[in-house]
Amino acid sequence: MSKNIYPQALFLAAGLAMMVVNHVDGLLAQTKLDFQPTSKQQSAARSAITDAQLRSHIKYLADDLLEGRAPGSQGDQLAQKYIQTQLQGLGMKPAGPGGSWFQNVPLVGVKTNPPETITFEFKNTNLKLENLTDYVVTSGKPEPSAGIKNAEIVFVGYGIQAPEFQWDDYKDVDLTGKVLLMMNNDPSSDPDLFGGHRRMYYGRWDYKYLMAARKGAVGAIIIHTDQSAGYPFQVVQTSWSGEEFELADNSDPKMEMRGWLTETAAKRLVDLTGFGLDELRERAEKRDFQPIPLGSRVTIDLTCEIRKKQTSNVLAKLPGSDPKLSKEYLIYMAHHDHIGVAETRNQDGDNIYNGAVDNASGVAAFLAIARAHAALRKPNKRSILFASVGAEEQGLLGSKFFAQNPTIAPGNMAAVINMDGINFFGPTHDVNFIGYGKSSLDQIVGRTAQYQNRIVTPDQFPDKGFYYRSDQFSLAKIGVPGIYLHAGIRVIGKPDDWGKQQMEKWTQNHYHQPSDEYSEQWDLRGGIADTQLLFYSGLQIANSNDLPQWKKGDEFQAARTDALNKR
Repeated sequence: MSKNIYPQALFLAAGLAMMVVNHVDGLLAQTKLDFQPTSKQQSAARSAITDAQLRSHIKYLADDLLEGRAPGSQGDQLAQKYIQTQLQGLGMKPAGPGGSWFQNVPLVGVKTNPPETITFEFKNTNLKLENLTDYVVTSGKPEPSAGIKNAEIVFVGYGIQAPEFQWDDYKDVDLTGKVLLMMNNDPSSDPDLFGGHRRMYYGRWDYKYLMAARKGAVGAIIIHTDQSAGYPFQVVQTSWSGEEFELADNSDPKMEMRGWLTETAAKRLVDLTGFGLDELRERAEKRDFQPIPLGSRVTIDLTCEIRKKQTSNVLAKLPGSDPKLSKEYLIYMAHHDHIGVAETRNQDGDNIYNGAVDNASGVAAFLAIARAHAALRKPNKRSILFASVGAEEQGLLGSKFFAQNPTIAPGNMAAVINMDGINFFGPTHDVNFIGYGKSSLDQIVGRTAQYQNRIVTPDQFPDKGFYYRSDQFSLAKIGVPGIYLHAGIRVIGKPDDWGKQQMEKWTQNHYHQPSDEYSEQWDLRGGIADTQLLFYSGLQIANSNDLPQWKKGDEFQAARTDALNKR
């Protein structure tokens, strides 16, 4: 699950559950739900996707031996080798460049040494903020030093330019040399703009930083709130205080500094200048918003440790049987990295971010599905690519590199099924489909869920923008439709709010923390059901004569059309 951005595959709450259940039941009733796996397919699923299989993979990948699988580390290499040998043992063929099992992903690592305090000046008044408690800052460029000298703070609302919505927070104002203060997420006051409460790519931190750099700013600071981010500030502290990575060939414009402020610290800063944060936020909800110079200035000096690193995407394939359709590929994807080792130990004496749920469990599901497909005596019509990608926690870098350097023409990528965490709370009546309503894959997931006597719910918290926050998004940008599931919340045999409570507790206490560790107490029956659902969904994609498509008018439809025209 990509760093500092969201609690994913399991981390949902139940607020809208019953409403969306009724809505989706009505939609599915209008489609032909006639999927029935063959006895051999059912046997493959039962024998390969088991409690023992999932646990064995998770226990190894999340072991202290792998030291949190940070990109380019020995633990990362061990994870890659484990995945490669597992796939090779199933009879898979290498699918990387030059007949290799690996697609190397060159990275640049930047370890920022932030100041213990930062002082904002306004006229004759100063505001001193403390590192980690009030803010997190990192260098915005891979160089030994970065700095901001007496730069003015300018509030730029959401920091969005969206021509299709006639929205421009910048209004051609010259922001060269400024530090831009901006809100997280995107505007939600108008249901006809930005999908209402559904977060779009415009709400992501990487979009906001990139736009600020393009405007010539020397720095950008995002105001964190639990509501707008979907996670507590401790996730920002964890994910942005260590070594940061970017692709070595990244040609995007750079800034001196990228930062986050707590909401409390942001209020103190804005109050210092005579404005009110609520007032500024209200202005930012309107199309006529103009950037607002706050008059406050800041100087920040950063020193950095720079090193070149390399991770790899592990690529394997099962060739298809159909002379025509075998040129097309269904892609199963799961990221193998996590955060690594912290410099200091927590109160329990632990400093290893094991990433058992995120994403050893997703890789376990990935390998179990690979075993199930390999067990089928009759090959699927389409070929299947199994891609375990690296550096997801650093901003989807492994999948981004794969999308920029595809080993398969994008027009021949039928669909991607991404796994980022699995359910460990028990079997559920429901399964949550992130991106429901975007493509023809809705019907495939719906048919499979009905076969399991379950229902499908669409994204229950669209304001969190989950679709744009895991690896399927990298492939969507080159036109590939995707399936990405979150666990259901209606846990069988438990009170209605039990699942919600457990997920909220896990998010607050364990997400992107050293305590994300494997437990023998996990109930993986729900994870098994979800993994089998993805296997069965993949069978339908791999054997259908029809290629999955985006719905008319979807934001990625044009990329799909372009890819199909070029294949």
